[in-house]
Amino acid sequence: MDDKKIAIFPASGKLGRSLLRHISEAIDPNQLVLITRFPSKLDNYRDSGAIVRQADYDAPETLENVFSGANTLFLISYASFEHEHRSKAHRTAIDCARRSGVKHIFYSSLAYGAGGGFSKAHVMQAHLDTERYLAKISDEDASFSYTCIREGLYSESFPIYTAFFSLKHPLDEIRIPHNGQAPGIAWAKIDELGEASAAILLSSFHATHDEVRDKNRTILLSGPREWSLTETVQLLGRVIGKEVKICEVTVEEYVTQPHVSEAHTIKGKKMGREWATAFEAIRDGEASIVTLSLKEILGREPEDFETTVCNLVANA
Repeated sequence: MDDKKIAIFPASGKLGRSLLRHISEAIDPNQLVLITRFPSKLDNYRDSGAIVRQADYDAPETLENVFSGANTLFLISYASFEHEHRSKAHRTAIDCARRSGVKHIFYSSLAYGAGGGFSKAHVMQAHLDTERYLAKISDEDASFSYTCIREGLYSESFPIYTAFFSLKHPLDEIRIPHNGQAPGIAWAKIDELGEASAAILLSSFHATHDEVRDKNRTILLSGPREWSLTETVQLLGRVIGKEVKICEVTVEEYVTQPHVSEAHTIKGKKMGREWATAFEAIRDGEASIVTLSLKEILGREPEDFETTVCNLVANA
């Protein structure tokens, strides 16, 4: 039996669960090292033979040796939009993984930056730092390689781009620092990103280091078409049977909305202004790039944003 093992960290978030579900359909559970803050969430995989370990980005001491036994790591980014703390957490995980013998890291980045190395979005800065760090390591150590997967902006994450619009309790006006016009966002469904990410990983898992298919590359996964924020909001209104419109406001007006201020408070720090830079990035077309990669990897047309939203409404 192949003694190679894949580590996934964190393994119990939205993307992690999707990735794990698709990977587990293709390989033996005893080839999985699943790392999470909440091991009990993965009891079914442990019962099937997977190794389940506990670790936390915010407790760096838990990362030492937690990747032992794995040759490959799928590293999912820290769920935050802080910059320095997030970058440091990623670097610590990467360094611990390398000390434990990991030779290839797949990293889940984000689809800002229009495929390049610059972004106006604060949320993208830690991703860019991590991409550069992985590239630096591979330049210095020929035995190490990486693949960065810029995951499309989640269709299911539309609330954070629409001032936390609620399908259950909708308002008729969305107040954001953007006029809604194109360029917009190439929305992509979380589970299809997980499926495609699993396929990218599995295509290289059994290869030798020199044969890794996407070695030292960045892959951009996007939805099938770009939706302007106006089109996005019009769709939301249409599926709930209510007229909804965008009202462009200043950044100050945006961040002082009580529900926005509360949602963007992290560890007691108000970060609404940092988040608002995402609207600058969208305005510059950073999130509008459409590639065929997701379609080609899935072997079918990706699910349209409208279908995903309609299903969310039906299940609300």
